[in-house]
Formats: sequence, C-alpha cells, structure tokens
Amino acid sequence: MADEKLYLYPIWIRIWHWLNAILFIILLLTGISMQYSNPENPLLIPFELSVQLHNICGILISINYLLFIIGNLITTNGKQYKMKTKGLFKRLFDQSNFYLFGMFKKQEAPFPISVENKFNPLQRFIYSTAMYIGFPIIIASGIAMLFPEIILPQIFGLSGLLITALVHVIIGFVLSLFLFIHIYVCTIGSSISSNFKSMITGWH
Repeated sequence: MADEKLYLYPIWIRIWHWLNAILFIILLLTGISMQYSNPENPLLIPFELSVQLHNICGILISINYLLFIIGNLITTNGKQYKMKTKGLFKRLFDQSNFYLFGMFKKQEAPFPISVENKFNPLQRFIYSTAMYIGFPIIIASGIAMLFPEIILPQIFGLSGLLITALVHVIIGFVLSLFLFIHIYVCTIGSSISSNFKSMITGWH
C-alpha cells in the first residue's frame, strides 16, 4: 500500500549514516580550506586547524566505514548493495526517466520501496559505487598521505605523492557531488522533510 509504514533503517544504520555525514562535511570544508588557502591567509578555517581536523576526521570516518562493512556482513543490510547485472541498464534507464520526467507528471515510481528493496536500481548502483569503490580509494589515499613514507617515490615516471594527492582530491570531488545529489534526491519524497525524518525515526 502506498501509505504503509515500513521500518527500513535500524538504529545502527542511522547512527552510522549521521556520523558519516557529519565527518564527511567537516572533511569537505577542511579539505577546501587547505586546498585554496595558505597558512598566512586562511579561506574558511585556519590552516593548521584544518590540517588537524582533516586528519582526525579522516581517521574517524575510516573507523566508521569499517563498522559499516562489518554491519553489512553480519546483518541483512549488505544485500541492499548487491546488484543483478541482467537487465541493469533498462532498470537504470527506467528509474532515471522517472526522476527526470515521470515524477513531475505524478507517475507511479517504477520500483516502489519495500523492506526487501529499500533502494531503487539507480540508488543501488550509485550507493554501491560510492561505498565500495569511492570510499576505499579515498580512505587508502588519505592514509597514504598521512604516512607518505609508504607511497612509492615514482609512479609511471611521476611523483607518487603527487598522484596520490590528485587521486584523493578527484575522488573527494566526486563524492562531494554524490553528497549534494543525495541531499537533493532526499527532498523529493512525499514531502521535503519526509526522507530526512526517516533517517531519524527509522520509519519510511
């Protein structure tokens, strides 16, 4: 039923989600501050404070990510990130078409939310890519920059530190785009605030 209440987000997922969001936003702000300022002319946050906060939050978000992986291994939440390749492109097209046109025409969602499938195909594809490809890369590159002695001096004839830094910044930018798109999509539920309330109460 369209108005049926579904309990989709147990307490551990909600705690992980909000902690992840807070840490990522701090990392984004401190990262931008370090990227576009210098010690004498801070952009958003004093340079030294930005470095310290970025390192601390980077370690915390890495631990939080490990808890996410463990949680997905020992609960049924992990199956929400598994994708069936057969018919994937058609499902992605149908859901994209709904986001771009269908929902503005008040059409029914092609993939209604259920306890078994709390993500539609497009969400599942993007979330899986972000959490199982994007996050491991940005965490690994961040750890490498925190301990630069483990980075190879040369990679394909270029500075290993430079390549690691570029990878870290590029993936950070891509994940930042994901964050903004994620926030926007969360506003297109039954009301602007309904999806945000779901991640507070657990009920959709």
